[in-house]
Amino acid sequence: IETRLRHQGLTGPPRASAHDVVAWLGAVQAQDYPGAAWALGLRAPGLTMAAVDAALGAGAIIRTHVLRPTWHFVSPADLRWMLALTGPRVKALMKGYDARLELDARTYSRARKVFARALEGGQYLTRAELAAALARAKIVASGQRLAHLVMDAELAAVVCSGPRRGTQFTYALVDTHVPAAAPLTREAALAALATRYFRSHGPA
Repeated sequence: IETRLRHQGLTGPPRASAHDVVAWLGAVQAQDYPGAAWALGLRAPGLTMAAVDAALGAGAIIRTHVLRPTWHFVSPADLRWMLALTGPRVKALMKGYDARLELDARTYSRARKVFARALEGGQYLTRAELAAALARAKIVASGQRLAHLVMDAELAAVVCSGPRRGTQFTYALVDTHVPAAAPLTREAALAALATRYFRSHGPA
C-alpha cells in the first residue's frame, strides 16, 4: 500500500504543477471537473482551481475523450498517440448508438469538417456554438446526437478542450492548440501506456 501511494503521488515528493501530475499518471479521469481538479491538487500541494483552469486554458493539460468513453486529463505530448491507440476501440464501443441516433460515417465526417472550419484561426467555441455551426451546415444536432458528434471529433484528434469561458467549457482545434508530436507505432504506444501505468499505479 505504501508503495502504491508513493507511485500515485499521494505520498513522497509533491509534484510542482497540474501538468506534472497528469504527465506522471498518464491520464486522470476528468468527467467531474471539480473532483478531477481536487485529484491534481492532492498531488501538487498549493495548486488552486484557478491554476488548474489556467493550465487547461494554456493547453498545459488537455481534457478530452480518450481511453474509454469519458473525459480524461492528458498531457499534450501524449494526446495524439493515446488517441491513435485507443480512439478506434472507444468508437467501436459507441457503435451501438449510431443507428439509434441516425449517425453514419458521412455525417461524422461532415461534422468534423464543420468543427475544423469553425475553430480555425485559434477560435474557442462552446458546445452550443458548435451546435449552431452544425445547424448552419444543416446537420441536426442536440442532446445525445450532439454529444456523439463532438466525441467523434475528439477521438479523431480534430477537437479538444480550450479555455473555460466563465463556467462553460470551450473546444479548440487540436492542430492549433496542441504542439505537434512524432507519432508512435502501435507497439511503441502499447509499451508507453503499459510503462506509464505500472510506473504510476504499481505494484500491479
